[in-house]
Amino acid sequence: MLNRVRQFFRSLQEPDRQGARTPREREPRHNLFEAAAVYVAACAEDDEQRGDEAAGWVSPEALSFGVTELACRAVIALARERDETPQSVARSLLGLPAA
Repeated sequence: MLNRVRQFFRSLQEPDRQGARTPREREPRHNLFEAAAVYVAACAEDDEQRGDEAAGWVSPEALSFGVTELACRAVIALARERDETPQSVARSLLGLPAA
């Protein structure tokens, strides 16, 4: 049994004909923050194809987390730049009246 496990891990380390170990490794690797940045920028530029591509780089849950993190960081940066609270900046960006 242990021998089979070793063979399995050894097969992962041996390159295939295309030089990559697995089909997943032939694709460029993207982290969730890169996917979120590309996705949000594509949405802002109305580039549906690029947004769909970025959405496929990570799981929907990871993309959601990345987009949320990007939104938080953007609101904080704008609030500091404008010398306002994050809440007032967020409401302003969404076109909501001041609280």
